[in-house]
Amino acid sequence: MSETTRDALLGGRVVLDQPRARGLRAGLDAVLLAAAIPARTGERVIEAGCGSGAAFLCLAARLPGLEVVALELEPEMVVLAGANARANGCMAEIVQGDVADRALASRLGPARHGFANPPYWPDGTAPPESMRAAATHEHGAALADWARFLAAAIMMGGTATLILPAARFDAGIAALRAAGFGSLALLPLAPRDGIAAKRVLLQGRRGGRGPARVLPPFTLHTIDGSFTPAAEAVLRDAAPLPI
Repeated sequence: MSETTRDALLGGRVVLDQPRARGLRAGLDAVLLAAAIPARTGERVIEAGCGSGAAFLCLAARLPGLEVVALELEPEMVVLAGANARANGCMAEIVQGDVADRALASRLGPARHGFANPPYWPDGTAPPESMRAAATHEHGAALADWARFLAAAIMMGGTATLILPAARFDAGIAALRAAGFGSLALLPLAPRDGIAAKRVLLQGRRGGRGPARVLPPFTLHTIDGSFTPAAEAVLRDAAPLPI
């Protein structure tokens, strides 16, 4: 992949080569997703649809010593994620495959935690670039397929974490529940105080039976547009998110 840029995440803790094309680039979503995963050093984690590797690299930067497995459909992105892992000293296993392949998920598990930033819009009118469309539109794999893949890879009692547009939180909850995840938590990600969330983090526990929870919004920006101190701690200093 020739058209790439080199970027830094977590205040330079992660260096990332990623495609120049809009729609394929990692940003806040990947960092916030990584911050929400309640992993501990030494545990096995799996990412479905890793792209260039931003999310698992941010997680590994926060928690060195994780056993990281990542799945990616696009061969070019598999190569790029592998190169980024090596550049950041992360011993991740990058596997080319489809989330529709639950047998593959079983072979890659069992993991303690799984996570994804899945394509989120139902198939329909898609952007012209095929890889960009695959990154944002469901095509052959719906949210239910992503949840089932994670369920097949995650051990009982383990967690699955998704980041989605707020407009899709109901579909995300339904997909996680249908795949056997309970004790669900929803964390709204608000652009500013008093502004409706545009993104949400959803987390469920495989086999969980606890009540569902809606957490107080996590506010990203102050009124002047700068990051809040809490957001700075997550985005620059690799602090975990309260979920």
